Amino acid sequence: MSVDGVNNGNGNSEDALPTVEDWPELERAEQLARGAALKWASGVFTRPDQLEKLGQYRKRERQRTESIHSRLKSMVQTYLEGVDRGLKQLREARLELKEVSCSLAEAKAEGFQNAESTEALAVLRGASFSHSQLLAAVSNLPRLHSVRGVVLETERLVESRRLLEAHTHLMELERWQDEVLWQLGVGVAALDPRDEELVRAYFSDVGRLVEALARELWAVVGSGLALARQNPTSFVSAVRIVEREEALDRSLLEERRGGGCTRPLPPGRPRCWRKRFFQVMDEMVSSRFCSVSYLHTRGSGLGNHLSALQHSIMGDVATVQHLLEQCVPPHYRLVRVYVATVHRCLQTHLAQVSSWDLERGEIFAVLNWVLHVYCSHDMLGHPDVVSEIDPHELGPLISPKTLEKLQSKYVHSVRNSVADWMNKALEVEMTDWQRDQEPDVDHESFYHTSLPTIIAQMLQENAQVALMISESLRDQTIHMGLYELESFLNRFREALVQFGKEHRKDHGRNPFYLHYLLAAISNCIVLKGSTESLQQQCTACPTGCFPWPPPGPLVALDRAVKKACRLVMDELLLELHPLLQRLLSGSWLTHGEVTPLLCRVLEHHCELYGHVRAPCRQRLQEECQRLVVVEYVRALMQRRLVCRGAAERHQVAERIVQDAQLLRDVFQDMDPSLLILEVSGLVAKYPDISEEHVSVLLDVRGDVPRELRGVVLDMLEQSTPILPPGYRPVFSDILVPPRSMSFCLPTAKCS
Repeated sequence: MSVDGVNNGNGNSEDALPTVEDWPELERAEQLARGAALKWASGVFTRPDQLEKLGQYRKRERQRTESIHSRLKSMVQTYLEGVDRGLKQLREARLELKEVSCSLAEAKAEGFQNAESTEALAVLRGASFSHSQLLAAVSNLPRLHSVRGVVLETERLVESRRLLEAHTHLMELERWQDEVLWQLGVGVAALDPRDEELVRAYFSDVGRLVEALARELWAVVGSGLALARQNPTSFVSAVRIVEREEALDRSLLEERRGGGCTRPLPPGRPRCWRKRFFQVMDEMVSSRFCSVSYLHTRGSGLGNHLSALQHSIMGDVATVQHLLEQCVPPHYRLVRVYVATVHRCLQTHLAQVSSWDLERGEIFAVLNWVLHVYCSHDMLGHPDVVSEIDPHELGPLISPKTLEKLQSKYVHSVRNSVADWMNKALEVEMTDWQRDQEPDVDHESFYHTSLPTIIAQMLQENAQVALMISESLRDQTIHMGLYELESFLNRFREALVQFGKEHRKDHGRNPFYLHYLLAAISNCIVLKGSTESLQQQCTACPTGCFPWPPPGPLVALDRAVKKACRLVMDELLLELHPLLQRLLSGSWLTHGEVTPLLCRVLEHHCELYGHVRAPCRQRLQEECQRLVVVEYVRALMQRRLVCRGAAERHQVAERIVQDAQLLRDVFQDMDPSLLILEVSGLVAKYPDISEEHVSVLLDVRGDVPRELRGVVLDMLEQSTPILPPGYRPVFSDILVPPRSMSFCLPTAKCS
């Protein structure tokens, strides 16, 4: 077929060509082509001399046009050949369809003819169906007749817990029931409901037997731990029955899923007895916690209960691992399931226990069991348990919120106990103040009472007990203790004030008033050391993590010490008052016994100050000196004595000089006690001084007792001063000569 031969069916080839009206795109394409040609020509023929090459351009464009026309003709020719082949195939398909239509018409006619002949076979079909029904009835008569006997035998086996045999009979009864129903449904579109109801009623005991077997089965599973220790045979039988039922469920579901069976599932299927097996195990574990009540676990009963839980759980885990797990398939992973179930039940049980109104000892027992005992190698960290399940998979035994609540309750309980003990200790202390004897002295001759020991021991023991739970609880307990100590010291200060008021009302009521004030000062110094020790332990928790404001026991201690020192000075002033009234008076000038009496009072007080621990001892002595100076000058300012001549002025001056010497002698005896302050100032001024240098200076002084020397040297050993920038060493270049050792001849006797 050629391009020239294509026409529109009328023999006119010109009518077959497209026109501008037929294809509007053709006109647009022609316009674009003309515009492009004009643009090209205007760009090429810009000068007259280029028109000489017009013939060459025309020839080249003619050749290009002819090439394009030839390609178009070839493409159209190929397209028309394809259309020709398609038309030929359509003609052939039309002929084949006509032949198929004729064949179908003949088959339809023959079918109508054969339908009349098949009607005669309907009677034969009915007879065949009746025969098959009768055959099924005859074949099932022995089974149907023996159903009652099998049911009774199965009941007897269930009651005697011969579960495996009972389940075998039960499976046989179910199979008979299914076969009868299937045979009744063969050859019919749907089973007659009356026939199905009749069969169900006849086999109604099967459902009752299934329920009875299930009850006995789960009773055996529920007592599996006890049976495993005695005779696990019945438990093994129960597991075998569970696996049989699981296999039957799986087989029935696969048949219907694959389309091989269109019958509905038997009643009660799938039974999912394996799932029920694990539910019974869960109920068995839960039953161990249901019988626990709040009244049965009060006080030490809760600790005993938790200890019993630990031994019971680990005993059960050993039984499950070494006995029960050998009775079940490996994929059961019974130890893992049991541990997870126990953990879940413990979470519920401990949440219930945590909601009770627990006392401090009970809260400690719960926290210790949860945080330490349960996670130890004796329980969850035991190698037998770790090999089966990772403890981290189980999660925390109690939630962080519950843990925080328990710790808060514990701290509040300890706080109430500490407050009560501190109040009782303060009452005992106030009673001791009224005794008719001096306070006790320690091995260093310092006054003291039992108060600081009781307070410090109580706070330290509570901190140590809390540390057995966690560092966080220890920090909270210490913080609470310091807060209560601050409150106690405020009450202690108020008690000192009241003690002073009562003494001023009746000065002769308590002859040892001053002694107990000094003992109170020493007690505060001891408490300061204990407080600083507790504060050093409590460094983990930042400010703001406790429900109370930051405690300030050291500030309260300082206030109490200041108040006690003030009361001591008031007592000194009270004793000196009669003598101070006579200073710089006529009797003072004439007789001169006032100042010696005053010095004896000062010596007595300073001797008592020696029973106070440093640095308050030095503080009292300094306050004593200041008080004497102030009162002496105040007596001078009162103009009690006015000199009437040069001789009297000379006598007054000599008396004042004598008084100064007497007072100087009194206070110089106290100078060794102030030696620590002097040495501290020396070290601050010359930080390169060593213990050897200070020891030589003490030797040169000659009035420092051995005990005070040891205190000074210990103070130097504990302090390590840092050389300031630009400091020029003084003592570093001074070598201390070795001590000369005394030597005795062997024949002489040392005195």
